[in-house]
Amino acid sequence: MNSQDTIFVAGADTLIGSAIVRQLRRQGFANIAGTGAGAPDLTTAATVEAFFAQAKPAYVFVAAGRSGGISANQKYPADLMLNNLQVITHLVAAAHRHGVARLLYLASSCIYPRQCPQPMNVASLMTGPMELTSEPYAMAKLAGIKLCQAYRRQHGAHFISGIPADVFGPGCKFNAEDSHVVPALMLKMHEAKKNGAGSVEVWGTGSPRREFIFADDVADACVFVMREYDDNEPINLGGGADLSIREAAEAIRRVVSYTGELRFDVSKPDGAPLKRLDSSRLLAMGWRPATSFESGLQATYRSLLEWESSRK
Repeated sequence: MNSQDTIFVAGADTLIGSAIVRQLRRQGFANIAGTGAGAPDLTTAATVEAFFAQAKPAYVFVAAGRSGGISANQKYPADLMLNNLQVITHLVAAAHRHGVARLLYLASSCIYPRQCPQPMNVASLMTGPMELTSEPYAMAKLAGIKLCQAYRRQHGAHFISGIPADVFGPGCKFNAEDSHVVPALMLKMHEAKKNGAGSVEVWGTGSPRREFIFADDVADACVFVMREYDDNEPINLGGGADLSIREAAEAIRRVVSYTGELRFDVSKPDGAPLKRLDSSRLLAMGWRPATSFESGLQATYRSLLEWESSRK
């Protein structure tokens, strides 16, 4: 990539997408298409086709598609799966027709088998059943990887796939029920602090472990692999903090300055028991994350306060 190339970040309003836009601008890329009001409806093939014909992007980052935490996956499995299938089929087909030089598709770590050997290596994909609570969404994300591989095999397209760890940061969707774990718990504790509530409910036992990585670090990794990586095999985008849900909740409590009790509701599902990525390939290429979990939480909490202020 060079600074004059036109780049399209599909999903520029998402957590990772907005971080990729920030990272590109930091690195001097000025021609970023399809942001704000100019973003096409990715669920409509004709709209995507018209956008590519007009914008003519040379590089495409796919950070689009609806997502959510355990609750959202339980309530909206069909919506999540259909939306993600529509997004990737429309984008990949249009990118190929319009001669995009390279496309990076971002999947999700939930595509790994539930009982996957740890840390999770791409060799384990499709070797066992997925976590049932997120299976429809995960199947759509896995289909996206396979579609990129199919275009590479049939057409020689330089389409690559990345699998991020659990991402958090400014741009999180703050919703106590449907968000991912960090923004959901952060909002719960913030509201409890404001209202003087003595406790906050945390789903599950608190024992499952997750690898958390700051959004701007993932964005930096995405730009790095877009430049440096060109292989059929997906690449894990991790190297962040490995914490239990209980440890993450305690860290969030410190950042929010919430002094109440954390009550773990064991009647609620835990999700996969352990998810940590084997990112040795990425790390061997020379990339490293720059942000600690705690400082990432502080930036995320500042964005929550800004979000709350904007709604008043």
